[in-house]
Amino acid sequence: MNQTDAGDTGHVVRSLRPGATNAIVLVCEHASAFMPSEFKNLGLSKEVLTSHVAWDPGALGVAEALSEMLEAELVASGISRLIYDCNRPPDAPAAMPARSEIYDIPGNVGLTAAQRAARADAYYAPFRMAVDAALAVREKAVLVTIHSFTPVYHGKTRDVEIGILHDRDSGLADAILEAAADHDAHVVRRNEPYGPNDGVTHTLIEHGVSKGRPNVMIEVRNDLIRTADAQREMASLLAGWLRQAVEQITCAQEAAT
Repeated sequence: MNQTDAGDTGHVVRSLRPGATNAIVLVCEHASAFMPSEFKNLGLSKEVLTSHVAWDPGALGVAEALSEMLEAELVASGISRLIYDCNRPPDAPAAMPARSEIYDIPGNVGLTAAQRAARADAYYAPFRMAVDAALAVREKAVLVTIHSFTPVYHGKTRDVEIGILHDRDSGLADAILEAAADHDAHVVRRNEPYGPNDGVTHTLIEHGVSKGRPNVMIEVRNDLIRTADAQREMASLLAGWLRQAVEQITCAQEAAT
């Protein structure tokens, strides 16, 4: 997979290294800004279509580099989060938002139940099945989702640089934060800039928590991953943390049995 932009032809869902033996499965729900032509760009300007509200800039590059470094499968959505946000269930308003941060999304206003269901069937269902399949073939699978966030949101500057997010199961997040404590190059925090109350842990709950699988969501501030070199550098850092954390929780699980 290549770094996706608003001009990419896109696919509903794409997989990289499906035969990888690593227990870790990487997921990138907001990898692409692609919009199928029938949606007429949802009535949005090019500025909005290429901004963080349409996708997570840099996240796919980090995820692809992690997939290479860890020899792990990556499942990535191929459509814009504004068409369907694959980190939201179909009944969530934010799955097809009528407004995102400071922008109105004209093409998502007044959607009927049938229109929402059609989008969920076309874009969310294949993604969900692909993630399910990638995890199901791995014994003791570990779910890691990769995201990026904007440095300024609703006019407020964010000083956190890497967020380690979790829902009810904090085991893997705890282990990553412990590994990250050995590094002081970045501001790393738990459940920032988002947390469970913001509705961002759907994938973790659906494919991790509910199945008893270790899981974590990693958010990286997008000004730190603007170039391919920066994405690889960040991936190298995260790969080290993930290796250490997964080894730690695996040893703990084995000791408990």
